[in-house]
Amino acid sequence: MENYIFLFFLFVALELFEANWQKSDTLHGVIQNNFMVYQKSLFTFFILNPTFFYTLFLMVYLNNQTLLMLVMALIKFADVAFKISMMKKLSDGQTLEEVMPMNVKMGILYRYMNVVIYPLTFLFAIDAIK
Repeated sequence: MENYIFLFFLFVALELFEANWQKSDTLHGVIQNNFMVYQKSLFTFFILNPTFFYTLFLMVYLNNQTLLMLVMALIKFADVAFKISMMKKLSDGQTLEEVMPMNVKMGILYRYMNVVIYPLTFLFAIDAIK
């Protein structure tokens, strides 16, 4: 159980890291932050999205392939793939408005909801919360 507590808090820390480096007041600002990193290096982009790899690590380390863990890994994969797709379009010369026509305000709830949702889902997936 103590190991799970450490893994949980590490998940929270990684989610906070990811949310903070992408932080902006608008969705277009978040995309711009991602694009600046993507322009430097695809490798750097992956390094700055550690929760995708951490989710895969948890699945292997804990030998946990429950539906919740698989869905979480799938959502993390889709998130990274969608971001790379947007970055590729921006690199090819499309404007930000063409890639993402909607520009919403990023309030604190929207900005940090991943810090709550994914670690709690992890706790449900390992049956720490019943």
